[in-house]
Amino acid sequence: MKSGKIILRGIVQGVGFRPFVYAQAKRFGINGTVINHGSEVEIDAAGEEFDAFCREVAKGPKMSVIDSISVNPLPNWNPPGDFSILKSQDGARTGFVPADIATCEHCLHDIMDPKSRYYGYWATSCTDCGPRYSIIKSVPYDRERTSMDEFPACQECRDDYKNPGNRRHHAQTIACTECGPKLSLLKGSGEIISANDTISAAAELLDAGKILAIRGIGGFHICCTEESAERLKSALGRPNQSLAVMMKPETLGDFVTEPTKEEWDLLKGPIHPIMILDKIDPESHISLSRLHNLGVMLPYTGLHHLLFAKLRSPLLIMTSANAPGTPMITETKTIIEKMGRVVDYILTHDREIVNRCDDSVVRDGYLIRMSRGFAPLRTRMDLGNRNILGVGPELNANTTVYTGGFLITSPHIGNIRNPPTVAYLEETIKKLTGLTGSVPEIIAHDLHPQFLSTRVAQELAERYGAILCPVQHHRAHIASVTTEEVVGIAIDGVGYGDDATIWGGEILAGSPGDGYIRTGHLEQVLMPGGDLATKFPERMLYGILPNEETLSLLQSRGWNDTALRILAQQTEKRFNTPVTTSTGRVLDAAAALLGICRERTYDGEPSMMLEAYAARGVAQPMETTIESQDGRDVLLTSSILREGMEMMSEGICVEDIAASIQTTLAKGIADIALMRVQTTGIQKTALSGGVAINRSIRETIIETLKNAGVECITNPRYPFGDGCISCGQVVTAGTLAKEGLI
Repeated sequence: MKSGKIILRGIVQGVGFRPFVYAQAKRFGINGTVINHGSEVEIDAAGEEFDAFCREVAKGPKMSVIDSISVNPLPNWNPPGDFSILKSQDGARTGFVPADIATCEHCLHDIMDPKSRYYGYWATSCTDCGPRYSIIKSVPYDRERTSMDEFPACQECRDDYKNPGNRRHHAQTIACTECGPKLSLLKGSGEIISANDTISAAAELLDAGKILAIRGIGGFHICCTEESAERLKSALGRPNQSLAVMMKPETLGDFVTEPTKEEWDLLKGPIHPIMILDKIDPESHISLSRLHNLGVMLPYTGLHHLLFAKLRSPLLIMTSANAPGTPMITETKTIIEKMGRVVDYILTHDREIVNRCDDSVVRDGYLIRMSRGFAPLRTRMDLGNRNILGVGPELNANTTVYTGGFLITSPHIGNIRNPPTVAYLEETIKKLTGLTGSVPEIIAHDLHPQFLSTRVAQELAERYGAILCPVQHHRAHIASVTTEEVVGIAIDGVGYGDDATIWGGEILAGSPGDGYIRTGHLEQVLMPGGDLATKFPERMLYGILPNEETLSLLQSRGWNDTALRILAQQTEKRFNTPVTTSTGRVLDAAAALLGICRERTYDGEPSMMLEAYAARGVAQPMETTIESQDGRDVLLTSSILREGMEMMSEGICVEDIAASIQTTLAKGIADIALMRVQTTGIQKTALSGGVAINRSIRETIIETLKNAGVECITNPRYPFGDGCISCGQVVTAGTLAKEGLI
């Protein structure tokens, strides 16, 4: 009889690993024990089919990630007469815990089966599904270290938990109507409403046009039917912003184009993200989205499935309960205080949300927001032996910890511009470092000295005695894609540059270790009024084309003589008029030129509206002008917009001009990247930045490079936008540390 100690390392907590091992031991007649040591599962095993057992346990349960396996002898060990699961102990913490998992098909069947004791229970879960990160307080992952500790299991649940033949064998979230978390229905004021069937009552209220706050896995959603969409947007102060919707799979075809097989797999898989899909009719369902696309997701919790089983409406609007850029609301008392006048009713539960987690957003297979299901995201990478923290950017931030050969990136946090979000950033850093057992030795942050995230980094560095490492925003973008030497293309709205100006259309050649040299960029243009030019993009238009034709256009749109005179003088004298190379601001100006968006009411609105119009247009040929300035290749964006203005005077339709400007800008960006490929001999490019979310721009850049024989890589595991910055900060700091430069 062969025996040995098997040690498996990786994501082995919260995935049903010990019951999986138990089942394999019974299958192969193995005696011994299995124990969880944090990021390691340790198996002492003996049996005639020891080798076959090893091969099977090496596969792991479906949600596990195994980094390494070792098998060592067990001399002088007397195996027990059976196989058992031992109580968890603390240990290595590089494996971390899995993200929250959508309700599996087996649990859904139980919820809908009148013969099941889980029938109609909203918080039904098993070892393959349910909350994980959102409920964990500390590791190892066991019930007593989660918010489920408040709900002692009843005898029947304990029996299922102990039963090796049951799917809920050692499921830490096991619960039922007798012992588990309970739902309650409240008025917006907090007054409790008595209902025999809480979910049926909530569904009736939604169908009657009421607005509800519904507490989910990672926080509250504000919900209503399509008929109440305008009332909701008015109450939230978001008159033009698109709203994500939830619907059953069979309903999707009535609203959006058919997802690809890969998109269906993602929509129906363990993550269930919001997916941005093109509307069948671009001008339909305007109350949900004024764009040509719509964010849709499928029900992903037992509560969602039970709610849709009662609803008459084909869809529910499901928008996060928070002001833009601020943390998602998780507490019932907070939803009453902050949203009591917005919502008519509140459907809540009594299970604590320990770690808030918003919905993830995906488009064309690329991440826009990395959160529930995708994060915490763990990535193997060798950045040396020092613990590193990246505090992230100012907007759309998250944070990344490096320890023990792995990057671990948090879910989406928000805009680090207000005290609640700063507090959430600090809370998340404390959680990640605590769960990984790491103390930062190097703290990477944005180059901007006034960012609140920079101040957080400075305070933490003082507390821990850590080294500070400032990393320029766009260099972090490229470092998040690869550590190889590349010609990087970073296209976004804003980032603090080396020269203290606003960058955002950058060509950067090099690598994280050697540094990226700024070899090209978009034309440096003016932003009359600074941030005011982002809110009112016609100001941006004049900053790029400061001429009489632009003034005449603005006058025709209602600008009075005084406003025009002040704009012209401000621009001429450069008073409160910073300069920028931002790609996003060029797109804003194009939207203003075409009259598509004259005032931004939410982040990214002008450029997103421009894309919506361009999607219905056909690009016409336009000229690009590239100049050499101070040894850098510069794409003149003013010439593109000037030609767009000429096309307007020729009577060409707005949709075609929008498509033409997007395509020409993208080709021009690819061209200045190619010029640097030719001069440096670097044959690989890397693309990042929020503008790359724009399908036409992204595909045009990649296709132009491909046609020239140059590969363009991206990192699909991280968002194009600023959700990749904390990762890039850590990669840069770690690379410099390995080379002894910090």
